[in-house]
Amino acid sequence: MLKNYFLIACSVYVRRKLFTAINLMCIVLTLTVLLVLTAALQTLFYPTGVEGKSVRFLQVERITQTNKESSQSNGLGYKVIEQYLRKMKTVEAVAALSGINEVSVFQEERLVEVQMRHTDAAYWQILDFKVLAGRVYNADDFEKGRFVAVISAATAKKLFNVEPSVGKKINVMGQVFEVIGVVADEFHINAFGGLWAPITTFPNSSYRNEFTGYFSALLLAKNVGDIALIKDEIAQISKQINADEPGQWQSTHIWADGKLDFVARTLMNNQTVTDSGAGKLVAIIVAFMLLFMVVPALNLINLNSGRIQERASEIGVRKAFGASNAQLVAQFVMENILLCLVGGSVGLLLAKGVLVWLGSVGIVPHLQEDLNGQVLAYGLVITVVFGLISGVIPAWRMAQLDPVLALKGGAT
Repeated sequence: MLKNYFLIACSVYVRRKLFTAINLMCIVLTLTVLLVLTAALQTLFYPTGVEGKSVRFLQVERITQTNKESSQSNGLGYKVIEQYLRKMKTVEAVAALSGINEVSVFQEERLVEVQMRHTDAAYWQILDFKVLAGRVYNADDFEKGRFVAVISAATAKKLFNVEPSVGKKINVMGQVFEVIGVVADEFHINAFGGLWAPITTFPNSSYRNEFTGYFSALLLAKNVGDIALIKDEIAQISKQINADEPGQWQSTHIWADGKLDFVARTLMNNQTVTDSGAGKLVAIIVAFMLLFMVVPALNLINLNSGRIQERASEIGVRKAFGASNAQLVAQFVMENILLCLVGGSVGLLLAKGVLVWLGSVGIVPHLQEDLNGQVLAYGLVITVVFGLISGVIPAWRMAQLDPVLALKGGAT
């Protein structure tokens, strides 16, 4: 029966070429936008490549202190990382990294603006950068405070053009660093940057005594099953910090979040409650996608409904030979889903082209989004849902035609 439905659908769409082209255009444009959005969300919440271990690491970015009258939320201080997080028993590794800082690099009588980040050696263990030349700094470099630096491929090109970068000296805001490695450009939140140097090369050591500051920490679990244990230990650490530094605050909160929870907590500003708001964020995204489908789906409904009169005789014959309403609905919905799958395939190619274009023109620096297997699976689901939304109503209307009137070419 499915084979027959497929053959009927093909004959119908070949017969009405203009109608089919209009429908396809509407489907392709809608699904292209949704596939690009899906690829962006996939990269943000479940990245591969440099942050491929994100299923095993949690991020601690802010420390929030509250009392009955007010609260304050600040970046994490290095003292919290050094005194509490590095002593955790449930983690495999703890990395400290600063926020991005725009710095001036003096190179061959030129002033080049570069985005700089300070990290420890564990940062390079948790994130899987592709090293293009040289090496990244290690624990010995970090502990001894060596003035070594790692730069991105884009920074290397800006500073040295085509010349080798490793071994060259650069002057960063009056500090002279030796370039020991070059890594591939990355777009991900924790990996984005142009220049990396050890935290121990800061001009002064006041950061060591700060509970609040401009750092964040990555906590790498030994396995995914340890994530819950890490969160429990973080809850105990929050209580300990508050006991050690009570001040004017009654409670202290730090949260260890995975990618989705991290983004949700930041957007929802849920810094004082356990719930990050991830469920609400996902619901908002799904609702937006469904709403985005509504307008083109309504257009398709109107176009599909216009075919009722044309196919009235066919429906009448089918009903006269005993076809049920459910069978007719299934046939027409399948026809619509088939068209949506064709449109989705074209949309997939266009979405790939859009992602390549966005990466090439530099609108989003170092964009490396791709349509991987998960994106394709989500795209298939979106395509089928769109086919159902735009196909059920006209299919039901077709199925309700009175067989006698249908055979005469009329409609109820």
